[in-house]
This record gives sequence, C-alpha cells and structure tokens, in this order.
Amino acid sequence: MSAPIVQGWCPGAHRPMMSGDGLVVRVRPRLARLNAAQALGLCELAERFGNGTIDLTNRANLQLRGVKDADHQTLLAELSTLDLLDAEPGIEVRRNILVSPLYETGDLTARLTQSLIHRLAELPALPAKFGFAIDTGPARLLAADSADIRVETGPDGLTLRADGCETGRAVSEAEAIDQLIALAEWFAENQTPDNRRMARVVEAQSLPQDWQGSLPGAAGASLQPGSCALGALYGAAFGQLPARRLFSLIEDTGASALRVTPWRLFLLEGGAAIPALAFVTDSTDPLMTTDACPGAPFCPQAQVETRAVAHALASRVDGSLHVSGCSKGCARMGLADVTLVGRDGRFDLVKQGRAGDEPCQSGLTPETLMTMDLT
Repeated sequence: MSAPIVQGWCPGAHRPMMSGDGLVVRVRPRLARLNAAQALGLCELAERFGNGTIDLTNRANLQLRGVKDADHQTLLAELSTLDLLDAEPGIEVRRNILVSPLYETGDLTARLTQSLIHRLAELPALPAKFGFAIDTGPARLLAADSADIRVETGPDGLTLRADGCETGRAVSEAEAIDQLIALAEWFAENQTPDNRRMARVVEAQSLPQDWQGSLPGAAGASLQPGSCALGALYGAAFGQLPARRLFSLIEDTGASALRVTPWRLFLLEGGAAIPALAFVTDSTDPLMTTDACPGAPFCPQAQVETRAVAHALASRVDGSLHVSGCSKGCARMGLADVTLVGRDGRFDLVKQGRAGDEPCQSGLTPETLMTMDLT
C-alpha cells in the first residue's frame, strides 16, 4: 500500500479539492455564523449541486461534496449571491480563523475577529494551513483545537500566544491585531520547509521572551447538545448535516442564524431545543465521542469504508473512537482511546494514539472488530 498523500492545503470555494465523489467545496463562515437566509440557501445548494449533505469540519467550516467540475463556476456565483464567498481568493485562504462560538454581537470576540478579517491582507505569506483562534470569552473553549496564533482571555486581560508556548504576551484590544501580525511576521521569517506550523517553529527556534510570560485563562467546560443562552446546540454525527433535515430544523426552531463549531456541534441562534432525529440531542450519545472520515469510495486515499463501522462500534467503545480510512487521520488530529486505521481493505488497531501511530494489532476485518473487546 502506498503512503497517503498529505496535501499542503485545504479545499476552499475558489480552489476546491477533487475527491472520490466529485469536488469538495469549502465555505468559511465569517465569525462562524450564517444568518438564516444564508443557511437555508446553502442547504438548497447542497441539494442542487452536491450530494445533499453539508460537512461540518473540525476547523468549523462547512463544505459541499460531490460537486461536478462543470457546476463549479455556477456554484461560486450562487455562493456570492448569498455573501458566502470572498471576492479575492487570496483572502479566502488567509481567513482561517476559529472563533469561540458563544460570543455576543459586538462583544470583544466579535470586534477582534472583524478587525483581523479587515486586516488579513497585511499578513505575510503563510502556509495554507496556518490558522488563528480568537478565544476571548469568559473561559477558553478552543484550547484543544488547532491554531498557530491565539488571542485568549487571561487573568490580567488579553494574551496573545504562539501555539507551542505555555505563556504569551499581554496585549490591549487596541494593539492585539498589530501584535498578531508582528508574531505572524516572526513566524514567516523563521519557518522552514520542514517546520510549517508555529509549534514546530518555536520548538526549533526559541520564541523571543517579549512574546512570553502572560498566562492564558482557564479552559472552560466542553459544550454539549441542548439549550443554551443563545439558542439550542445540536450534534452532527461525523460532522454530517443532511441538508433537507437541516433546512427543516432551522425553520421548525425559528432560528435566526446558524453558528458552527469545531466539535461536531452547531448552534441554532434563537432557536428552540426540539427533537431532531437526524441530529444528536443527547450529550451521552456515543456518537459525540466518535470521529470517522468519509472513507472509501468517497475519498480516493481511503483503504476501507469507515462510517458504517463507526456507527456499529460507537456504543461498544468506552471513550473516544476514531475510524480513519488511511493513516492521515483527517477526522481527528488528536489522540483517541481507540483508533482504527484502514489498510488494504482491513483495519489496524491503535490504542491511546493517533492514526499514524504504530498499531498494536493489524489485519482486522469489520466482522472481527464486532466480536472484539476494544477497551
């Protein structure tokens, strides 16, 4: 089996990625939010141009799958009409920003994110997967999510922190984005072809002390499905949002907007918490701790079908489960209690590890997995 190809970039709207079922076209919601009209419109586009499902990614983006190459330009025009498309492809690539989803309109998180969006053109040339996190709510919610530069709430105010460092630099709101750009420039000057993420660079090249010393605040509790102050949270098994079901749920709950998260959860702003068979509404549902990529035949690098196996095993694993079609592990970058990795039509088993780690057992069939004790 050949090693999987690691792409140095992620799909976008202007630059989609070809997969086994057609183009993957990614939409990056500004401030992690689509108003109701945009969300309903995207559901219609998923039905019209894609496979009828919207993917919610672990970067809090939305993507349509199965788009025909001949339909791509027409789809871009429709996304532009919904104001879901950056006119400049270069800005789209740079707008790789995670936002703590429980912000209030016009609060610190919203102001900092808008300021960063307005100044993206000032950033130096950065790797395509380089990202930012604006995590300035009462407690940090994005600490475990991938980001190279973080603006966080600390005990004494705002902290600007390079990923890979335990402490950061104390900043005011007025100077936060200036200093973020300066830190990005330091990274750009020190990156190498082998070190293209901040944590790798600060490990190889010590970050100047001016950028360290300020502690970030405590991490907050994980969000769960159910009612919250802003509306209702719903889970999406494997990050899949059936477009027709989502359209109906938005209308039935009376939601004014949809907010996305990197945790297979979405928030219906102003919406009621109602039964929704297509989505996860119970925080104890094992699907909330199960990750699975699209698998074969939807991804050309996948060696196995994944999601049927994940569904069948979710309730039998005590802890987190990751079923990956290949050793790249796209669906879950972090550790899982149990990881199954496709190889030549069978599965390798990794415990307390990642998809690329050394397996403790190999050559397992789906039938064998159903009879094993995976704990």
